Amino acid sequence: MLLLTLVASAMVATALGAYVIDAGRLGRALAAGLGAPVSARAADVSVLWTLRVPRVALGAMVGSALAMAGALLQGALRNPLADPGIIGASSGAALAAAAVMVLLPAAAGAGGGSLLVVAAFGGAVLAVLAVLALSRGAKSSSALVLAGVAVNALCGALTGLLTVLADDGQLRALSFWTLGSLGNAGSVSLWLVAAALAPVWLLAVRTSDALDALSLGEFSAMTLGVDAARTRRSVIALAALAVGVSVSTCGVLSFVGLVAPHLVRMIAGPTHRTLLPASALCGAALVVLSDAAARTVAQPVELPLGVITALVGAPMFLWLLWRGRGEP
Repeated sequence: MLLLTLVASAMVATALGAYVIDAGRLGRALAAGLGAPVSARAADVSVLWTLRVPRVALGAMVGSALAMAGALLQGALRNPLADPGIIGASSGAALAAAAVMVLLPAAAGAGGGSLLVVAAFGGAVLAVLAVLALSRGAKSSSALVLAGVAVNALCGALTGLLTVLADDGQLRALSFWTLGSLGNAGSVSLWLVAAALAPVWLLAVRTSDALDALSLGEFSAMTLGVDAARTRRSVIALAALAVGVSVSTCGVLSFVGLVAPHLVRMIAGPTHRTLLPASALCGAALVVLSDAAARTVAQPVELPLGVITALVGAPMFLWLLWRGRGEP
């Protein structure tokens, strides 16, 4: 069902926008772009394959990675409120990108897009390393959460300081990193993003049994032969990779990694062998549909994607909290 939802979401997202392509023209444009001998409008083919398909592909990859990272962290930390942003990766990436744009404007100018991506990824990794260093030696995962809160607060404060120093053009560029967008999908190498995220998708499923054991408690996991500390480190590394790549290409997208795993648990249950791939599909559909809404609800203005994911995710999360208020 989730796979069909993702396919339907992708079709809707490729059809909608400032330039609408109806179902018949969409099918012909898709076929023509794949080399089939069909008649299609040149404008349809150009808009579809130059703008829409890259956006949908990038949104699906990023959404799946963020949702899977959220499911991994929630299982490893045994905390249903765990979110990829909690390990500092999102705020670290945004801070690094903001620093390059404001403090090194010449380097971030024409041709500096790749530098911003590298800087954002490096900021995500450094923030995660800081969180791990601050929580090292702690016996409870709550120390990691508290360290993440502190690092996020510090990165957010420094990013706010940089926005004060930025000029008008830099402020517009900063909004991409702080509010999220798929607008640069056409200039992003989708193959490189897929290659960077492949370890997350492949290795995450291999942790399923260990996460199921860890959900019973660290002592029970140990009796089953699972090294809780090693599993936690592996999961955090995978989540950092997922968030670093995602933020460096799309900016900060909130609530995807928090809400998608919760929705999947309601449908498929808590077993991680099912939860992880299902969360990936749910997160992909959520980001793709959110991007379609961002491009259409306020035409000709494109809303920030992070704003849409927050507007969708926050009420859903509040409903989940309300629904489970009587549970221990």
